[in-house]
Amino acid sequence: MSDVFTEKVILENLISNIEFAKKSLPFLKSEYFHGRIDRVVFSIISDFYEKYSSSPSKDAVLISLGKVRELNDDEFKTATNYINEFKTEDVNQSWLTDETENFCKDKAIYNAIMESIQIIDGKVKEKSPGSIPTILSDALAVSFDTHVGHDYIEDSDERFDFYHRVEKKVPFDLHFFNEVTDGGTPTKTLNVVMAGTGVGKSMFLCHHAANCLSQNLKVLYITCEMAEERIAERIDANLLDTKIGDLKLLPKDNYNSKIEKLKDSVKGKLIIKEYPTATASVNHFRALLEELKLKKSFVPDVVFVDYLNICTSSRLKQGNVGSYFFVKAIAEELRGLAVENNIPLFTATQTNRDGFSNTDVSLENTSESFGLPATADFMFALISTEELEGLDQIMVKQLKNRYNDTAVNKKFILKLDRSKMKFSDAENDQQNIVDANQQTSTTDVKFTSEMVKDWVF
Repeated sequence: MSDVFTEKVILENLISNIEFAKKSLPFLKSEYFHGRIDRVVFSIISDFYEKYSSSPSKDAVLISLGKVRELNDDEFKTATNYINEFKTEDVNQSWLTDETENFCKDKAIYNAIMESIQIIDGKVKEKSPGSIPTILSDALAVSFDTHVGHDYIEDSDERFDFYHRVEKKVPFDLHFFNEVTDGGTPTKTLNVVMAGTGVGKSMFLCHHAANCLSQNLKVLYITCEMAEERIAERIDANLLDTKIGDLKLLPKDNYNSKIEKLKDSVKGKLIIKEYPTATASVNHFRALLEELKLKKSFVPDVVFVDYLNICTSSRLKQGNVGSYFFVKAIAEELRGLAVENNIPLFTATQTNRDGFSNTDVSLENTSESFGLPATADFMFALISTEELEGLDQIMVKQLKNRYNDTAVNKKFILKLDRSKMKFSDAENDQQNIVDANQQTSTTDVKFTSEMVKDWVF
């Protein structure tokens, strides 16, 4: 159908077909209609339905039309004749719905393209060119949602299958992390490590990336801070079990021998991609994923972004909004990327100024935006003290956990070998925890360096 005819058929059926109106009105927009009169008529129908939960009659539309002051006499006459020509005919419901859905899609895409051109021309000051891919993506995603919800009684079989479905997870090589996540991180999740500068957040990301590679997974590591070679160096130290300072001292034959041995045991793949600090957004990462898929047939099982605070938003311009909204937007976009690609995504964030010297980091110590933990599925802090550093240990504290109860193993100890960029489980006697399945109160207990020795919380 031509657009003019399509618009007329849609408006006719919005009046005469209540079932069609119920299904289509939530997705139709005034700006989808080309002619001024069509937009006015649609607005009358939409307002009537919103107020009375029913379609207006032709007479009701004509009466409302007479109250529209923006129409001149000629426009009013044309609109009246237009409405009087409306027919009441039986049409195939499925066909009508499909045509209307296609109409909405086409108009949404057209409007998105025109808006994108205006953004490029600088006519939409509140939006940056980086928002264009999201605008186009949203337009392409327009569709009528035919799912009406979960019927508690009728859908019990589906619910039972859901309970017994084995969820795909990416496990850790660290006991307590598997305990607190109930076996690892599921897909479509955002997982965040928080630490002060130099404590070990990037080291943890590198360690877990190495672990995922050892599990024969396809791993994408995006770095916005260090060079690709520096990230690879850390992973070399971890997987080759070699002090990072000794890598440059290894003879070529020895290095090649270690790499060949690694190839025999590891069947996964790791891609490391560097972006300049504060220049890359989810749109860059999304484009990278497409390039990797097309050029290398590489579809990652897990993605690491090092790290969140030095990314940029695809939707918002830094400086136009406060840090709360900016960082929250980045977190939401990263989680959206994880959902789109059906993967767990790991990233990191810095503590704020108070968190640098705090020996009991909490969510309030999140740098720049408390909106980040609101978006994350799993968030934990790495905490170091002089005493722990002297014992080659680091403390982990759960901050948020959608996978399990944060009161269980709220805090635990890991061994840390900084020379080999490697974390490992501490022995039970090193944990010095009275009850490994500790239940903490809802009020966080502050601890001093003297208390660390006994680990009684």
